[in-house]
Amino acid sequence: MRTCWVLDHPAHVRLLAPFLRSSNNNDLIIATRRREVEVMINQGDGHIPRRQIHWVERPVGNKRRRKALNRWRSSHRFLAHCCKTGQPISRIVVVGASLELLAWRSPLLKKSLRSISHRYYISDTEVNHVAHKLALKSATHIIVPNHWDESLDGGFLSAAKAKGIQVDYLNGLHGHVHLSPGIHASTVSDPPKVLVRLLKGDGIHDSEELSEIPESAFDGLDITMANENEYQGDAWLLDRQLSRHDGVITQSVTLASEAALLGTPTLLVSKAKRGFITRLQDDGYPLFVWHEPCEGDGWQNMLAQFLAGIHLTDAIAPEEWPDSRNQLANMLSINLID
Repeated sequence: MRTCWVLDHPAHVRLLAPFLRSSNNNDLIIATRRREVEVMINQGDGHIPRRQIHWVERPVGNKRRRKALNRWRSSHRFLAHCCKTGQPISRIVVVGASLELLAWRSPLLKKSLRSISHRYYISDTEVNHVAHKLALKSATHIIVPNHWDESLDGGFLSAAKAKGIQVDYLNGLHGHVHLSPGIHASTVSDPPKVLVRLLKGDGIHDSEELSEIPESAFDGLDITMANENEYQGDAWLLDRQLSRHDGVITQSVTLASEAALLGTPTLLVSKAKRGFITRLQDDGYPLFVWHEPCEGDGWQNMLAQFLAGIHLTDAIAPEEWPDSRNQLANMLSINLID
């Protein structure tokens, strides 16, 4: 089955990498031009295979509707050309990037690439309502985690079931698919080594979810900066850095979930609400979440709890690591080679 894989975000590159390594040589990639995605693909030897690739722009900022339409047209032309010049494409797999699900149809001529009969939409972000609505127009399969919170998804899953779209539930977070349990040093550094990731603020949800972290939060800590689009280390080894640090402070819900899964005490400063945040907290992972402005006694108490948690990693007893990678492979009908 010839597949087009859509890589829209660095977390999506990590999530789909095990399946790309097991994919057919004539598979294709559509990738979004954002610095971290480009770096991971350009430095992907040993992580993802070289495949024919088509680059598209992010539909954000000014004229984002026009950018979205141009991306739809560009992706459709690419898919149509590939169907004519080689084995027809049978499947598209996307993580939240629903524009490519629409691209099996022409936005102007309304012609369809009928060979693309399987269109998979993977998501763990309930509040991505615009993408969900677009996915409902074209998806044949939807994959969400079993901790999905339908109270946040704007009626997405109920609408999908009403339309007869196949919905599958993944037992675990996306991090369970591409990460391996971390091993930490038995002692905490003095001062504690803490990795910090700040976001640029141009993401689709950032205007509503982003909270500023004051520099005073880093006082007395040995800080490694891993800000969006500014990280100087090996992007493919960032997960190892999470395990090698005593703690993480971040505005990124994705990085927070990955760090907590690896057993690294993590302070997430964000207004974001996700089902996977709730699951991590319920399962006993070392995730500290602050939704309010970083000021006052409440903030100081949360910061103190996080700093104390850095010294209590031996007391962490998280849930057993689920076999999410093989479960997702079965959903995608892929035989993993590693």
